[in-house]
Amino acid sequence: MRAKKLYQGTAVMDALSRWRNVLNQAANLSGWDANNFRSEADLVKKIVKEVLTKLDSTHLSITEFPVGLESRVEELIEFIDDQSNKVCMIGIWGMGGSGKTTTAKAIYNQINRKFADRSFIENIREICEKDNTGIIRLQEQLLSDVLKIKVKKIHSITSGTTMIEKRLRGKTVLVILDDVSKFEQIKALCGNRKWFGTGSVLIVTTRDVHLLKLLKVAHVCTMKEMDEDESLELFSWHAFREPSPTKYFTELSRNVVAYCGGLPLALEILGSYLYGRTKREWTSVLSKLERIPNDQVQEKLRISYDGLKDDMEKDIFLDICFFFIGKDRAYVTKILNGRGLYADIGITVLVERSLVKIEKNNKLGMHDLLRDMGREIVRQSSVKNPGKRSRLWFHEDVHDVLTKNMVTKTVEGLAFKLQRTDRVCFSTNSFKEMKKLRLLQLDCVNLIGDYDCFSNQLRWVKWQGFTFNNIPDDFYQGNLVAMDLKHSNIRQVWIETTPRLFKIMKDCPNLSDIHQSIGNLNSLLLINLKDCTSLNSLPKKIYQLKSLKTLILSGCSKIENLEEIVQMESLTTLIAKDTGVKEVPCSIMSPTMNSLPRVSTFGNMAFSLTSINVHNVGFLSPVIKSLSQLRTVWVQCRSKIQLTQELRRILGGQYDANFTKLETSHASQFSNHSLRSLLIRMGSCHIVIDTLGKSISQEPTTNNYSDLFLPGGNYPSWLAYTGEGPSAQFQVPEDIDCHMKGIILCTVYSSTSENMGVECLTSILIINYTKCTIQIYKRDTIISFNDEDWKNVASNLGPGNEVEIFVAFEHGLIVKETAVYLVYGQSITMEIEQSITIEVESSTSMELEPLAEVNMQSSPNVKVEASLDVEMDLSHDVKV
Repeated sequence: MRAKKLYQGTAVMDALSRWRNVLNQAANLSGWDANNFRSEADLVKKIVKEVLTKLDSTHLSITEFPVGLESRVEELIEFIDDQSNKVCMIGIWGMGGSGKTTTAKAIYNQINRKFADRSFIENIREICEKDNTGIIRLQEQLLSDVLKIKVKKIHSITSGTTMIEKRLRGKTVLVILDDVSKFEQIKALCGNRKWFGTGSVLIVTTRDVHLLKLLKVAHVCTMKEMDEDESLELFSWHAFREPSPTKYFTELSRNVVAYCGGLPLALEILGSYLYGRTKREWTSVLSKLERIPNDQVQEKLRISYDGLKDDMEKDIFLDICFFFIGKDRAYVTKILNGRGLYADIGITVLVERSLVKIEKNNKLGMHDLLRDMGREIVRQSSVKNPGKRSRLWFHEDVHDVLTKNMVTKTVEGLAFKLQRTDRVCFSTNSFKEMKKLRLLQLDCVNLIGDYDCFSNQLRWVKWQGFTFNNIPDDFYQGNLVAMDLKHSNIRQVWIETTPRLFKIMKDCPNLSDIHQSIGNLNSLLLINLKDCTSLNSLPKKIYQLKSLKTLILSGCSKIENLEEIVQMESLTTLIAKDTGVKEVPCSIMSPTMNSLPRVSTFGNMAFSLTSINVHNVGFLSPVIKSLSQLRTVWVQCRSKIQLTQELRRILGGQYDANFTKLETSHASQFSNHSLRSLLIRMGSCHIVIDTLGKSISQEPTTNNYSDLFLPGGNYPSWLAYTGEGPSAQFQVPEDIDCHMKGIILCTVYSSTSENMGVECLTSILIINYTKCTIQIYKRDTIISFNDEDWKNVASNLGPGNEVEIFVAFEHGLIVKETAVYLVYGQSITMEIEQSITIEVESSTSMELEPLAEVNMQSSPNVKVEASLDVEMDLSHDVKV
C-alpha cells in the first residue's frame, strides 16, 4: 500500500521489484547463532564490533591540491605489488616539506583495504620528543589499530615490543611509520621483518636516509623538488584557487615559485599567505624574503638542523651555507678538517639528513631555502649588531662592520664582494679584532695597511682580484689549508711557510714566476695554474714535491717543456691541456721505467692522464704497458681518420687479440669450450644487473652455441644493443641526460675452466666517433668502478653521439657476443657519500657483490660469472 501511495502507474511495479530484491539480499546475509554466546550481551557486543569495523573510515586526509602526487604514488604501489610474495619494506626520504607524509598517506588510502590489519602512525618524531613515554603510546596505537581492540596499558618499551612481536607474528599487515628520526623508534614498533607474514608492507618516512640503510629497505623513494610547471600550478591553486596565475600576477608568481625552489611546503604556505593581496603587497613580501625567510617555512626546515647531534655538524652546515655551496666536496673536507671538524663523517651525516646534496662532479649543493635557513640562524644570534655574529655575508652588514669598526671576536667567517669598478678601500685594522677568523672570501676588495692584522687562525682565503703583485711578507700563512687567488694581479709567488694545501688558482694572467721556495712545502697537495698565460716555466724544485697529488697546467700556453717527475711520488693527476708541451716526459711514458729510481713507489701509483690534446698518441701503448696500475686514459683526436688510426694502433699493439667480427670458422671453438657470460656494471643499476643475471640463467638454450640467450629489446628499465664479437655500437638517445643512470655490459665468450673472464679482462674502451674520443678503463678501474668514474663516462655521452664499447680480454678468450644495456630510471640506492672528483685519483677498498653462479637450462657447460659490481669506501683527496 505504501508503494502505491509513493509511486504511480508502472513505477509501482518497478519499486516493488527493487524492494523485493533488497529484501532477498538481506535475508541471505549470514548472522550469528545466539546459542553460541553465553548471553545476549555478548552477542550484542559481537554485532556492534562487527558493524563498527565495517563502518570504519580508513581514508586519511591529504592535501587539497595533490599536484604531481599521482605518478609518484603509482610508481611506489607498482613496486609494492611486485613484492607481494615477501615482506616489502620501502623508505620515503627527503628534506622537510618535500611531501613525504602526503605521499605515504596517499599510498595508504589506495591500498589499505587490501589489509585486514593496518596502521598509520603519524608524527613519530614530534610525539617522542614531547613525551618520554611517547614511544609506548605509539606501541599502544599500533596494537590497537591492528587488533581493533583497546590495548591495555603497556608498562615499558621492551614489554611493548614483545607484545607487538607476539600479536603480529605471521599476520599480513600494512604499517606506515611517519617522520621517524631514530632507529630505536623503528625497532620498538617494527623491529624485525620476520615478525610479519608474506605480503606485509612496511613504509617508513624520514629525513635521515641512514635509518633506511640500517633497516635494509628494498627501495628508497627520494623526494625530488617539483619542476617549474608543477610548482606554478600548486602555487596558483593556493594563491588564486585556480590552476594558473590570474592576469597581471604571472611574473610575480614565477618569482615566488623560483624562490620556493620546488618545495611543496613553501609553495603552499606562501601561496596561501599571498591569497587576496595586492600587487604592491606581493612585491613587498618578495623584497622581505630576500633578507628574512618566512617563519613558517623556516620552522619546518629547522627541525633537521636542530636534530644534529653535535655542534661540529652544525658548524659544518653553517660553513657550507655561507661559503662552500658549489665547491668540491673533497676540497671542502680538507679545509674543515684543518679546523678539526671531522668533516668526512660530518658532511656524510648532513647528506643523510637531507641538509646537503652531492651534485655533479662531487660538488656540494643545498636547497636555497635551507641555505637561507642557515643564514637566518646566524642573523638571529645578533639581530641588532652584525659584528657579534659568527659569520658575515650580507653585503650591507659586512660594509657597516668594516667601515664602523663594529667587529668582535665572535666572527669566524666573512665574505665580501664588490664590483671591479668600485674604488673603495678598507683598512686592514678592521680585521684586527677578528681573532677567531677562519674563513675569508674577498672579491675585488682593496685593503690598505699591515697584513699582520689578520688572524693566525685563517684556514681558507679566497681573494679574487687580489691587487698586489706579491703576497705581503707580513701576511701569516702558517695555518692556511687553501689559498685561492683567481683573477689576481700577482706576478710572483714567494713561499716560505708550509700550508698543508696551497692553490695558486687559475686565471692569473700576470703570474710570470714561481719562486724556488715552493720546493720547501713538504705537505703541498695541489697546484692549479690553469690559464696563467704569462708563466713560461716551472721551478725545478716543483718536480721534487713528493706530497703533490694534482698539478694542473691547462692553458699555460708558454710552458713548452716538462721535466721528469720521478720524485713526485704522490702525483695522481697531471692535466696539461692547451699548453705548449710537445713531448711527454719519459718518466710518464717510457716502457723502460723500471730502470728509474723510486720505481716501486712510482710504479704502484694509480696514474691518470686526462684531457690531453693529442697530436700523435703513439706513446699510449707503452704508457699502458709500463704502468700496470694506470687507471684511466682519455684520448682526444682531431679527426675521425686519426681516431681510426690510433684505435687500430691501441687495439692491435696493446692487446694482440682478434678484434674482427665473429666468423663461422669459430663455431668449433665455441662448441669445444664452456660458454660463459660476464656482467660488468658502470653506474648505479644494481637491481637491473640482478634482473639480467636471472634472465640469462633462466632462458632455455640448446647445445648449439649460436642459441645462447642475451636479453635484448627495449624494456622499461633498459635499452639494449648487441653486437657480434667483443664490441657493440649504439647511438646515444636524445634524452640521455635526463634518465640514464648506468651502463651494463654483458659478454658471452668461450673458455676453458682455467680461463675466467674476470681474470682475463684487461680493459674496456669507449669510443665516441662523434666527439673523436677514446676512453680506456683498465681492469683495476673496472672492478673498482665508482660514482666519479661513471660521471666521467656519462659526461662524454652527448645526445645523438655514435658510440662503440669494446671489451678486451687476454689469454686467448674468444668473445662470441657483446651486449650494451643503457639503464634508465631513478636510482634506488643512495651512494652519495661514495663520490670522488673527476681529476683526482683516490685510494679505494672494494667489496664485490657477486651474482650467484647459475647453470643455463639444457646446457650445463654454460655459466654466468660474478658480475663486476662493487661498493667502495673512498678517501677524499683534494682536487680543483
